[in-house]
Amino acid sequence: MDNDPIAAVPLLAPIAGVPPVLDTADAIAEAAAGLARGSGPLAVDAERASGFRYSARAYLIQLRRADAGTVLIDPIPVVDALGPLAEAINHLEWVLHSADQDLPGLAELGLRPARLFDTELGGRLAGFERVGLAAMVERLLGRELRKGHGAADWSTRPLPDAWLNYAALDVELLLELRDAVAASLAEQGKTEWAAQEFEYVRLSEPAPPKADRWRRTSGIHTLRKARQLATVRELWTARDSLARTRDVAPARVLPDSAIIAAAAAQPRTIAALRTLPVFGGPRQRRYSREWLAAIERARALPDSELPPTSQPYDGPPPVNRWERRDPAAAVRLTRARAALADLSAEVRVPVENLLAPDLVRRLCWDGLPAYDHGPESPVELAAAIDVFLKSGGARPWQREVTVGPLTAALAAPPVAD
Repeated sequence: MDNDPIAAVPLLAPIAGVPPVLDTADAIAEAAAGLARGSGPLAVDAERASGFRYSARAYLIQLRRADAGTVLIDPIPVVDALGPLAEAINHLEWVLHSADQDLPGLAELGLRPARLFDTELGGRLAGFERVGLAAMVERLLGRELRKGHGAADWSTRPLPDAWLNYAALDVELLLELRDAVAASLAEQGKTEWAAQEFEYVRLSEPAPPKADRWRRTSGIHTLRKARQLATVRELWTARDSLARTRDVAPARVLPDSAIIAAAAAQPRTIAALRTLPVFGGPRQRRYSREWLAAIERARALPDSELPPTSQPYDGPPPVNRWERRDPAAAVRLTRARAALADLSAEVRVPVENLLAPDLVRRLCWDGLPAYDHGPESPVELAAAIDVFLKSGGARPWQREVTVGPLTAALAAPPVAD
Protein backbone atom coordinates (compact mmCIF):
# COMPACT_ATOMS: atom_id res chain seq x y z
CA MET A 1 0.00 0.00 0.00
CA ASP A 2 1.00 3.68 -0.40
CA ASN A 3 1.91 4.21 3.25
CA ASP A 4 2.49 7.55 4.91
CA PRO A 5 5.95 8.97 4.17
CA ILE A 6 8.80 8.10 6.50
CA ALA A 7 10.78 11.02 7.91
CA ALA A 8 13.48 11.43 5.27
CA VAL A 9 17.17 11.22 6.10
CA PRO A 10 19.40 13.02 3.55
CA LEU A 11 21.75 10.81 1.56
CA LEU A 12 24.50 13.17 0.45
CA ALA A 13 27.10 10.70 -0.82
CA PRO A 14 27.35 6.98 -1.60
CA ILE A 15 28.09 4.93 1.48
CA ALA A 16 31.25 3.51 -0.07
CA GLY A 17 32.21 6.76 -1.74
CA VAL A 18 32.16 7.70 -5.41
CA PRO A 19 34.00 5.09 -7.47
CA PRO A 20 36.41 6.13 -10.22
CA VAL A 21 35.12 6.49 -13.77
CA LEU A 22 36.31 3.57 -15.88
CA ASP A 23 37.37 4.43 -19.42
CA THR A 24 39.81 1.72 -20.55
CA ALA A 25 39.28 -1.76 -21.93
CA ASP A 26 41.19 -3.39 -19.06
CA ALA A 27 39.17 -1.52 -16.45
CA ILE A 28 35.92 -2.49 -18.16
CA ALA A 29 36.90 -6.16 -18.24
CA GLU A 30 37.83 -6.10 -14.55
CA ALA A 31 34.58 -4.38 -13.62
CA ALA A 32 32.60 -6.89 -15.69
CA ALA A 33 34.22 -9.74 -13.80
CA GLY A 34 33.32 -8.11 -10.50
CA LEU A 35 29.71 -7.61 -11.53
CA ALA A 36 29.52 -11.22 -12.69
CA ARG A 37 30.55 -12.32 -9.19
CA GLY A 38 27.79 -10.21 -7.63
CA SER A 39 24.33 -11.44 -6.76
CA GLY A 40 20.77 -10.50 -7.58
CA PRO A 41 19.43 -7.89 -9.98
CA LEU A 42 21.50 -5.10 -11.47
CA ALA A 43 20.70 -1.43 -10.88
CA VAL A 44 21.26 0.55 -14.08
CA ASP A 45 21.18 4.21 -14.99
CA ALA A 46 22.61 6.25 -17.82
CA GLU A 47 23.24 9.95 -18.25
CA ARG A 48 22.65 11.57 -21.62
CA ALA A 49 23.15 15.11 -22.88
CA SER A 50 19.59 15.91 -23.87
CA GLY A 51 19.27 19.56 -24.80
CA PHE A 52 22.96 19.71 -25.67
CA ARG A 53 23.56 16.90 -28.15
CA TYR A 54 21.56 15.63 -31.12
CA SER A 55 22.15 11.97 -30.31
CA ALA A 56 20.59 10.07 -27.40
CA ARG A 57 23.81 8.25 -26.62
CA ALA A 58 24.83 7.45 -23.06
CA TYR A 59 27.75 9.54 -21.82
CA LEU A 60 27.94 7.84 -18.42
CA ILE A 61 26.68 4.45 -17.30
CA GLN A 62 26.05 3.67 -13.62
CA LEU A 63 25.74 0.06 -12.46
CA ARG A 64 25.28 -1.43 -9.01
CA ARG A 65 24.87 -5.02 -7.85
CA ALA A 66 24.88 -6.66 -4.45
CA ASP A 67 28.32 -7.97 -3.47
CA ALA A 68 29.87 -5.99 -6.35
CA GLY A 69 29.25 -2.34 -5.47
CA THR A 70 28.84 0.58 -7.83
CA VAL A 71 30.57 0.94 -11.18
CA LEU A 72 30.77 4.13 -13.23
CA ILE A 73 31.69 3.80 -16.90
CA ASP A 74 32.52 6.40 -19.52
CA PRO A 75 31.45 4.50 -22.64
CA ILE A 76 32.72 7.01 -25.20
CA PRO A 77 36.40 5.91 -25.24
CA VAL A 78 35.54 2.20 -24.92
CA VAL A 79 32.61 1.70 -27.29
CA ASP A 80 34.38 -1.25 -28.91
CA ALA A 81 35.47 -2.79 -25.59
CA LEU A 82 32.09 -3.35 -23.92
CA GLY A 83 31.77 -7.00 -24.95
CA PRO A 84 32.89 -8.38 -21.56
CA LEU A 85 30.41 -6.08 -19.84
CA ALA A 86 27.55 -7.22 -22.06
CA GLU A 87 28.44 -10.86 -21.37
CA ALA A 88 28.42 -10.21 -17.63
CA ILE A 89 25.17 -8.27 -17.35
CA ASN A 90 22.88 -8.91 -20.32
CA HIS A 91 21.46 -12.10 -18.81
CA LEU A 92 20.48 -10.34 -15.57
CA GLU A 93 17.34 -8.58 -14.45
CA TRP A 94 17.98 -4.87 -14.78
CA VAL A 95 16.38 -2.33 -12.47
CA LEU A 96 15.90 1.12 -13.98
CA HIS A 97 13.80 4.17 -13.22
CA SER A 98 11.96 5.27 -16.39
CA ALA A 99 13.60 2.52 -18.40
CA ASP A 100 12.30 3.69 -21.77
CA GLN A 101 14.53 6.76 -21.46
CA ASP A 102 17.79 4.82 -21.17
CA LEU A 103 17.28 1.48 -22.90
CA PRO A 104 17.67 2.77 -26.49
CA GLY A 105 21.04 4.40 -25.82
CA LEU A 106 22.28 1.35 -23.93
CA ALA A 107 21.11 -0.94 -26.73
CA GLU A 108 23.29 1.04 -29.15
CA LEU A 109 26.22 -0.13 -27.03
CA GLY A 110 25.15 -3.79 -27.12
CA LEU A 111 23.74 -3.69 -23.61
CA ARG A 112 20.25 -5.24 -23.38
CA PRO A 113 18.54 -6.80 -20.34
CA ALA A 114 17.09 -10.31 -20.27
CA ARG A 115 14.52 -9.11 -17.70
CA LEU A 116 13.43 -5.69 -16.54
CA PHE A 117 12.01 -4.00 -13.46
CA ASP A 118 11.07 -0.34 -13.93
CA THR A 119 10.61 1.37 -10.57
CA GLU A 120 8.93 4.44 -12.08
CA LEU A 121 6.40 2.38 -14.04
CA GLY A 122 5.93 0.10 -11.05
CA GLY A 123 5.16 3.15 -8.94
CA ARG A 124 2.48 4.23 -11.39
CA LEU A 125 0.86 0.81 -11.30
CA ALA A 126 1.05 0.81 -7.51
CA GLY A 127 -0.92 4.06 -7.42
CA PHE A 128 1.76 6.46 -6.19
CA GLU A 129 0.92 10.05 -7.06
CA ARG A 130 4.58 11.09 -7.28
CA VAL A 131 6.82 8.70 -9.17
CA GLY A 132 10.07 10.62 -9.55
CA LEU A 133 13.06 8.75 -8.17
CA ALA A 134 13.65 11.16 -5.28
CA ALA A 135 9.96 11.19 -4.32
CA MET A 136 9.69 7.40 -4.31
CA VAL A 137 12.94 6.92 -2.40
CA GLU A 138 11.71 9.37 0.23
CA ARG A 139 8.28 7.75 0.54
CA LEU A 140 9.32 4.11 0.54
CA LEU A 141 12.85 4.16 1.98
CA GLY A 142 12.87 7.28 4.12
CA ARG A 143 15.95 8.72 2.42
CA GLU A 144 16.32 12.06 0.70
CA LEU A 145 18.10 12.23 -2.65
CA ARG A 146 18.98 15.77 -3.58
CA LYS A 147 18.73 16.18 -7.32
CA GLY A 148 20.33 18.87 -9.39
CA HIS A 149 22.42 17.64 -12.33
CA GLY A 150 20.02 15.53 -14.38
CA ALA A 151 19.72 18.22 -17.06
CA ALA A 152 23.47 18.86 -17.25
CA ASP A 153 25.62 18.42 -20.33
CA TRP A 154 26.98 14.95 -19.60
CA SER A 155 29.19 15.06 -22.70
CA THR A 156 31.41 17.44 -20.68
CA ARG A 157 34.88 16.08 -19.97
CA PRO A 158 36.16 15.78 -17.37
CA LEU A 159 32.93 15.30 -15.45
CA PRO A 160 32.81 17.40 -12.27
CA ASP A 161 33.02 15.55 -8.96
CA ALA A 162 29.61 16.82 -7.86
CA TRP A 163 28.04 15.34 -11.00
CA LEU A 164 29.66 11.98 -10.38
CA ASN A 165 28.41 11.98 -6.80
CA TYR A 166 24.90 12.66 -8.11
CA ALA A 167 25.22 9.90 -10.71
CA ALA A 168 26.40 7.32 -8.20
CA LEU A 169 23.53 8.18 -5.85
CA ASP A 170 21.03 7.45 -8.61
CA VAL A 171 21.79 3.73 -8.29
CA GLU A 172 22.74 3.66 -4.61
CA LEU A 173 19.22 2.79 -3.43
CA LEU A 174 17.66 1.53 -6.65
CA LEU A 175 17.78 -2.14 -5.65
CA GLU A 176 16.16 -1.41 -2.29
CA LEU A 177 13.54 0.66 -4.07
CA ARG A 178 12.84 -2.23 -6.43
CA ASP A 179 12.06 -4.53 -3.50
CA ALA A 180 9.80 -1.95 -1.86
CA VAL A 181 7.84 -1.33 -5.09
CA ALA A 182 7.60 -5.07 -5.73
CA ALA A 183 6.17 -5.57 -2.24
CA SER A 184 3.54 -2.87 -2.82
CA LEU A 185 2.57 -4.39 -6.16
CA ALA A 186 2.28 -7.84 -4.61
CA GLU A 187 0.12 -6.52 -1.77
CA GLN A 188 -2.27 -5.04 -4.33
CA GLY A 189 -2.33 -8.10 -6.57
CA LYS A 190 -0.59 -6.26 -9.40
CA THR A 191 2.61 -8.27 -9.75
CA GLU A 192 1.51 -9.83 -13.04
CA TRP A 193 0.29 -6.50 -14.38
CA ALA A 194 3.72 -5.04 -13.73
CA ALA A 195 5.52 -8.02 -15.24
CA GLN A 196 3.58 -7.61 -18.48
CA GLU A 197 4.29 -3.89 -18.59
CA PHE A 198 7.99 -4.35 -17.91
CA GLU A 199 8.27 -6.94 -20.66
CA TYR A 200 6.43 -4.65 -23.06
CA VAL A 201 8.93 -1.86 -22.36
CA ARG A 202 11.88 -4.23 -22.62
CA LEU A 203 10.86 -5.49 -26.05
CA SER A 204 9.62 -2.21 -27.49
CA GLU A 205 11.52 -0.80 -30.42
CA PRO A 206 12.12 2.95 -30.59
CA ALA A 207 9.17 4.64 -32.27
CA PRO A 208 9.91 5.78 -35.82
CA PRO A 209 10.18 9.55 -36.27
CA LYS A 210 6.80 11.13 -36.77
CA ALA A 211 5.98 12.64 -40.14
CA ASP A 212 6.00 16.43 -40.37
CA ARG A 213 8.06 16.84 -37.22
CA TRP A 214 8.73 20.39 -38.36
CA ARG A 215 5.11 21.21 -37.47
CA ARG A 216 6.10 20.94 -33.80
CA THR A 217 8.19 24.13 -34.12
CA SER A 218 7.19 26.34 -31.23
CA GLY A 219 5.18 29.34 -32.39
CA ILE A 220 4.10 27.83 -35.70
CA HIS A 221 0.47 28.50 -34.81
CA THR A 222 1.12 32.22 -35.44
CA LEU A 223 1.71 31.59 -39.15
CA ARG A 224 -1.27 31.40 -41.46
CA LYS A 225 0.14 31.21 -45.00
CA ALA A 226 1.27 28.02 -46.74
CA ARG A 227 4.42 29.74 -48.03
CA GLN A 228 5.39 30.64 -44.48
CA LEU A 229 4.89 27.04 -43.41
CA ALA A 230 7.07 25.90 -46.30
CA THR A 231 9.77 28.24 -45.01
CA VAL A 232 9.51 26.72 -41.54
CA ARG A 233 9.82 23.27 -43.08
CA GLU A 234 12.93 24.16 -45.10
CA LEU A 235 14.66 25.95 -42.22
CA TRP A 236 13.76 23.11 -39.84
CA THR A 237 15.19 20.53 -42.26
CA ALA A 238 18.39 22.53 -42.78
CA ARG A 239 18.78 22.94 -39.03
CA ASP A 240 18.17 19.24 -38.39
CA SER A 241 20.80 18.23 -40.94
CA LEU A 242 23.36 20.61 -39.45
CA ALA A 243 22.53 19.52 -35.90
CA ARG A 244 22.91 15.85 -36.78
CA THR A 245 26.26 16.45 -38.48
CA ARG A 246 27.61 18.42 -35.53
CA ASP A 247 25.86 16.28 -32.87
CA VAL A 248 24.39 19.41 -31.32
CA ALA A 249 20.84 19.81 -30.08
CA PRO A 250 18.81 21.54 -32.83
CA ALA A 251 17.68 24.35 -30.54
CA ARG A 252 21.34 25.21 -29.95
CA VAL A 253 21.95 25.46 -33.67
CA LEU A 254 18.99 27.76 -34.28
CA PRO A 255 16.12 28.40 -31.86
CA ASP A 256 12.53 27.88 -32.94
CA SER A 257 11.79 31.56 -32.40
CA ALA A 258 14.33 32.48 -35.10
CA ILE A 259 12.76 30.07 -37.58
CA ILE A 260 9.31 31.57 -36.98
CA ALA A 261 10.65 35.12 -37.31
CA ALA A 262 12.32 34.32 -40.63
CA ALA A 263 9.21 32.60 -41.96
CA ALA A 264 7.10 35.63 -41.08
CA ALA A 265 9.55 38.22 -42.46
CA GLN A 266 10.59 36.36 -45.63
CA PRO A 267 13.98 38.14 -46.01
CA ARG A 268 15.45 38.15 -49.53
CA THR A 269 19.05 39.06 -48.78
CA ILE A 270 21.66 38.09 -46.22
CA ALA A 271 21.65 41.66 -44.96
CA ALA A 272 17.90 41.52 -44.39
CA LEU A 273 18.21 38.12 -42.72
CA ARG A 274 20.81 39.45 -40.32
CA THR A 275 18.48 42.18 -39.11
CA LEU A 276 16.25 39.52 -37.58
CA PRO A 277 16.72 38.35 -33.97
CA VAL A 278 19.45 35.69 -33.56
CA PHE A 279 20.50 35.68 -37.22
CA GLY A 280 22.70 38.73 -36.73
CA GLY A 281 24.69 37.16 -33.90
CA PRO A 282 28.28 35.98 -34.38
CA ARG A 283 27.34 32.30 -34.05
CA GLN A 284 24.76 32.54 -36.83
CA ARG A 285 26.49 34.82 -39.33
CA ARG A 286 28.66 31.98 -40.65
CA TYR A 287 25.55 30.00 -41.56
CA SER A 288 23.70 32.91 -43.19
CA ARG A 289 24.01 31.45 -46.68
CA GLU A 290 22.56 28.09 -45.55
CA TRP A 291 19.59 29.76 -43.87
CA LEU A 292 18.90 32.08 -46.80
CA ALA A 293 19.17 29.15 -49.22
CA ALA A 294 16.50 27.32 -47.22
CA ILE A 295 14.22 30.36 -47.37
CA GLU A 296 14.77 30.65 -51.12
CA ARG A 297 13.93 26.98 -51.63
CA ALA A 298 10.59 27.54 -49.94
CA ARG A 299 9.99 30.67 -51.99
CA ALA A 300 10.66 28.78 -55.23
CA LEU A 301 8.19 25.97 -54.56
CA PRO A 302 5.16 25.81 -56.83
CA ASP A 303 1.82 26.18 -55.07
CA SER A 304 1.12 22.48 -55.60
CA GLU A 305 4.08 21.55 -53.38
CA LEU A 306 3.28 23.84 -50.47
CA PRO A 307 2.27 22.13 -47.21
CA PRO A 308 -1.38 22.28 -46.19
CA THR A 309 -2.12 25.00 -43.69
CA SER A 310 -3.79 22.52 -41.34
CA GLN A 311 -1.85 19.59 -40.00
CA PRO A 312 -2.67 16.25 -41.63
CA TYR A 313 -3.42 13.49 -39.18
CA ASP A 314 -3.19 9.74 -39.26
CA GLY A 315 -6.23 8.33 -37.54
CA PRO A 316 -9.00 10.18 -35.75
CA PRO A 317 -9.24 13.96 -36.13
CA PRO A 318 -8.61 16.22 -33.13
CA VAL A 319 -11.20 15.54 -30.47
CA ASN A 320 -12.57 19.09 -30.61
CA ARG A 321 -13.83 18.32 -34.12
CA TRP A 322 -15.67 15.11 -33.25
CA GLU A 323 -18.94 16.74 -32.21
CA ARG A 324 -19.31 18.32 -35.63
CA ARG A 325 -17.98 15.45 -37.76
CA ASP A 326 -19.42 12.45 -35.91
CA PRO A 327 -21.59 13.25 -32.87
CA ALA A 328 -22.12 9.54 -32.11
CA ALA A 329 -18.35 8.97 -31.90
CA ALA A 330 -18.06 11.98 -29.58
CA VAL A 331 -20.64 10.41 -27.29
CA ARG A 332 -18.80 7.09 -27.36
CA LEU A 333 -15.55 8.78 -26.38
CA THR A 334 -17.20 10.66 -23.53
CA ARG A 335 -18.70 7.45 -22.19
CA ALA A 336 -15.46 5.48 -22.59
CA ARG A 337 -13.42 8.16 -20.84
CA ALA A 338 -15.86 8.29 -17.94
CA ALA A 339 -15.77 4.50 -17.56
CA LEU A 340 -11.98 4.44 -17.58
CA ALA A 341 -11.79 7.30 -15.09
CA ASP A 342 -14.02 5.34 -12.70
CA LEU A 343 -11.91 2.23 -13.22
CA SER A 344 -8.72 4.23 -12.63
CA ALA A 345 -9.99 5.38 -9.26
CA GLU A 346 -11.06 1.87 -8.36
CA VAL A 347 -7.80 0.07 -9.17
CA ARG A 348 -5.50 3.02 -8.41
CA VAL A 349 -3.77 3.05 -11.80
CA PRO A 350 -3.54 6.21 -13.93
CA VAL A 351 -5.95 6.26 -16.87
CA GLU A 352 -3.09 6.50 -19.36
CA ASN A 353 -1.60 3.29 -17.94
CA LEU A 354 -4.89 1.44 -18.18
CA LEU A 355 -5.01 2.06 -21.93
CA ALA A 356 -3.08 4.36 -24.24
CA PRO A 357 -5.28 7.43 -24.84
CA ASP A 358 -4.74 7.23 -28.61
CA LEU A 359 -5.96 3.64 -28.62
CA VAL A 360 -9.14 4.69 -26.82
CA ARG A 361 -9.71 7.46 -29.35
CA ARG A 362 -9.24 5.09 -32.27
CA LEU A 363 -11.61 2.56 -30.72
CA CYS A 364 -14.35 5.15 -30.33
CA TRP A 365 -13.82 6.81 -33.72
CA ASP A 366 -13.83 3.85 -36.10
CA GLY A 367 -12.63 0.82 -34.16
CA LEU A 368 -16.06 -0.81 -34.15
CA PRO A 369 -17.30 -0.73 -37.78
CA ALA A 370 -20.60 -2.45 -37.01
CA TYR A 371 -21.32 -0.31 -33.97
CA ASP A 372 -23.57 2.18 -35.77
CA HIS A 373 -25.84 -0.68 -36.76
CA GLY A 374 -26.01 -1.92 -33.19
CA PRO A 375 -24.15 -4.98 -31.87
CA GLU A 376 -26.20 -8.12 -31.66
CA SER A 377 -25.22 -8.69 -28.05
CA PRO A 378 -22.90 -7.33 -25.33
CA VAL A 379 -20.87 -10.52 -25.73
CA GLU A 380 -20.18 -9.71 -29.36
CA LEU A 381 -19.37 -6.10 -28.50
CA ALA A 382 -16.95 -7.23 -25.78
CA ALA A 383 -15.26 -9.60 -28.22
CA ALA A 384 -14.92 -6.84 -30.81
CA ILE A 385 -13.43 -4.45 -28.24
CA ASP A 386 -11.00 -7.11 -27.05
CA VAL A 387 -9.83 -7.86 -30.59
CA PHE A 388 -9.33 -4.16 -31.32
CA LEU A 389 -7.39 -3.51 -28.11
CA LYS A 390 -5.18 -6.53 -28.71
CA SER A 391 -4.41 -5.40 -32.25
CA GLY A 392 -3.44 -2.02 -30.82
CA GLY A 393 -0.88 -3.49 -28.43
CA ALA A 394 -2.90 -3.60 -25.22
CA ARG A 395 -1.46 -6.14 -22.81
CA PRO A 396 -3.58 -9.03 -21.49
CA TRP A 397 -4.03 -7.45 -18.04
CA GLN A 398 -5.22 -4.20 -19.63
CA ARG A 399 -7.79 -6.01 -21.72
CA GLU A 400 -8.89 -8.07 -18.75
CA VAL A 401 -9.73 -5.02 -16.64
CA THR A 402 -10.97 -2.59 -19.31
CA VAL A 403 -13.08 -4.63 -21.74
CA GLY A 404 -15.94 -5.05 -19.26
CA PRO A 405 -16.27 -1.35 -18.32
CA LEU A 406 -15.86 -0.28 -21.95
CA THR A 407 -18.53 -2.76 -23.06
CA ALA A 408 -20.95 -1.44 -20.47
CA ALA A 409 -20.20 2.14 -21.48
CA LEU A 410 -20.57 1.53 -25.22
CA ALA A 411 -23.45 -0.93 -25.20
CA ALA A 412 -26.08 1.81 -25.21
CA PRO A 413 -27.29 2.99 -28.65
CA PRO A 414 -24.76 5.37 -30.25
CA VAL A 415 -26.91 8.47 -30.08
CA ALA A 416 -26.34 11.72 -28.28
CA ASP A 417 -27.39 11.75 -24.65
